[in-house]
Amino acid sequence: MNSLADAAPGSVDSRRFRQAMRLLAGHVCVITVGDGADSTGFTATSVTALSADGPTLLVSLNKSSSSWSAIEASPCFGVNILAGGHRHVAEAFSGFDGRKGGARYDGARWSHQPSGVWLPEDAMVAFDCALEEVIAHRSHAILIGLVRAVKAYDAQDPLVYWQGSYRRLTDSI
Repeated sequence: MNSLADAAPGSVDSRRFRQAMRLLAGHVCVITVGDGADSTGFTATSVTALSADGPTLLVSLNKSSSSWSAIEASPCFGVNILAGGHRHVAEAFSGFDGRKGGARYDGARWSHQPSGVWLPEDAMVAFDCALEEVIAHRSHAILIGLVRAVKAYDAQDPLVYWQGSYRRLTDSI
């Protein structure tokens, strides 16, 4: 077993940090952005509620992502919490299979919102967000989205990502 030894600030290498973070199970979301030929998006596990008073969400995005320029250019984006049966959607938006832009939307049913955002018709929960603020930090950007609409669907087992694999969360203790 590897231990996380005490280290001076900034001395933990990125490989070791990523290895440790694989132990943090995360809910799987797809972030959608753009419209028409500019539609794109990405898979994210770094998504959380920021505030309920003025409902906002926080999303982390690597600035080297192919979706970064679309986020910078768009006033809105969608945050979609995926169910266990949506692994194919998560994989399409991850980009690991080479899909880019609008091709990532193939194989799922989408609903076009008045804001221009595309939301899946059967996600566990979908949020239509206005991009309120972007905070750049090293390799990533923190997106703060003001929630304008929420679409909640039937309760389903969520899709989670843990130890480099997609999994269904089916047990309760």
